[in-house]
Amino acid sequence: MNLATWVERNGRRLRGRPATAVGERVTGTWDETAGRVAAVAGGLRGRLGLAEGDRVALLMSNRPEYLEAQFAVWHAGLVAVPVNARLHREEVAYVLEHSGAAVVVTDEEHAEVVGPLLERLEGLRAVVVAPGPDWDALLAAEPVPLSDRGSDDPAWLFYTSGTTGRPKGATLTHGNLLMASLSYFADIAAIGDRDSVLHAAPLSHGSGIYGLPHVAKGAVSVFPASGALDGAELVGLLARWPGLSFFAAPIMVKRLAADPALAGADLSGLRTIIYGGAPMYLADLEEALATFGPRLAQIYGQGETPMTITGLSRADHAESDHPRWRERMAGVGFPRTDVEVRVVDADDRPLPPGEAGEVLVRGRVVMAGYWDAPEASAEALRGGWLHTGDIGSLDDDGYLTLRDRSKDLIISGGMNIYPREVEEAIMTHPGVQSVAVVGRPDPEWGESVVAFVVAVGDGPAPTVEDLDRACLERIARFKRPKEYHLVDALPTNNYGKVLKRELRTWLADGVVPDAR
Repeated sequence: MNLATWVERNGRRLRGRPATAVGERVTGTWDETAGRVAAVAGGLRGRLGLAEGDRVALLMSNRPEYLEAQFAVWHAGLVAVPVNARLHREEVAYVLEHSGAAVVVTDEEHAEVVGPLLERLEGLRAVVVAPGPDWDALLAAEPVPLSDRGSDDPAWLFYTSGTTGRPKGATLTHGNLLMASLSYFADIAAIGDRDSVLHAAPLSHGSGIYGLPHVAKGAVSVFPASGALDGAELVGLLARWPGLSFFAAPIMVKRLAADPALAGADLSGLRTIIYGGAPMYLADLEEALATFGPRLAQIYGQGETPMTITGLSRADHAESDHPRWRERMAGVGFPRTDVEVRVVDADDRPLPPGEAGEVLVRGRVVMAGYWDAPEASAEALRGGWLHTGDIGSLDDDGYLTLRDRSKDLIISGGMNIYPREVEEAIMTHPGVQSVAVVGRPDPEWGESVVAFVVAVGDGPAPTVEDLDRACLERIARFKRPKEYHLVDALPTNNYGKVLKRELRTWLADGVVPDAR
């Protein structure tokens, strides 16, 4: 089925009921939203000349127009390419070029990022700023009927980096996203058309995924008026929009739990806080439970299997008298209803409980493959299982604990940072001979980025300011290292491969051999 069916149905069944809101103000009813989606779809197909299967990139801050554009793309039979709004222009350019995006829908805040790319990228036909005159022109177009896209047709290209080469676009079909939504109903919470979902985290990532089941059931999509979220604003929104749920990175949950505005506040309207994307320290989790009560649910997933591998339910969080509760809370939970999960050795043979190996998952939620990357797809999906690259172990009850990340992924503030892209940016500095980047545990951000740099023998060594400049010219600011260590050499094995585990040991022991 085409996911835009949900909006069309809601437009008939829930006409006059709120569909989107900014703060406490309704910005669109379901019949209005359905009409706007069909009109924008007509504009994309007619005015901009797009054909079924063409790609449309979405690079915007969270706002009602984002949701309208996303569902208009699907209504028109096109493929959405959500782009992290915090990326550097060069990173955005790569995603647009690799996906073959024909149109970018953006907002005024990000127009200066994508505007110059219109002349540079051959396949890019138009940049539409919403709201604005071009967006109004799409809204004025003749509505088109809902495209007859099937469950196996691509819906969303989610770009997720790797440790080698460029980012890859995980091709998520309408069927994949439908299964992720059904899994929400099975494992997270039921949703009704009087409920609401708060988009405080980026729609291009987890908040977008968990917004889908709420649209399916006709709940209200609420956008914080502040563009962020604090305790006082949350209290006000709960009074206006009962049955409210939201997705958040652990750092956001931690900050909200400590916000004085929530002390003694009426939180009865809060349904579920779904957290994930980074580890959450047990002490922080206990504080959050003390503030919010048993309303937390943890998820573990990847872009390749959208937020759906394992989870800790609200019931798991509430069962604090279980003898292994603390152990479970330090893990990532039980396999979701719609998937199979196993832990395997180097030859993909299943391992017994307690033994660590690579985490594999299969199910109808798993991506169709990587966009325009058949070899990478075959490798990731070999044997019919998605190879996550994460190292973990299952206990006797079937709960999963992650032990390491074989891909060296760094998660800081809920955002994925891949060392290779940071290393490549630093290597552009002429004074750098070699570099290695790792994550250091951080009590606030989960992890922080640390770079070990070997300078070229001749000439002055690069300064922190020099290295920062090299990064900021090429990658997003949040990926920039928080620390730089100038060292005489990087530890390597007999094959010349850098031993990043040893670098982490240096940091843990506080004995980094800085260059003399």
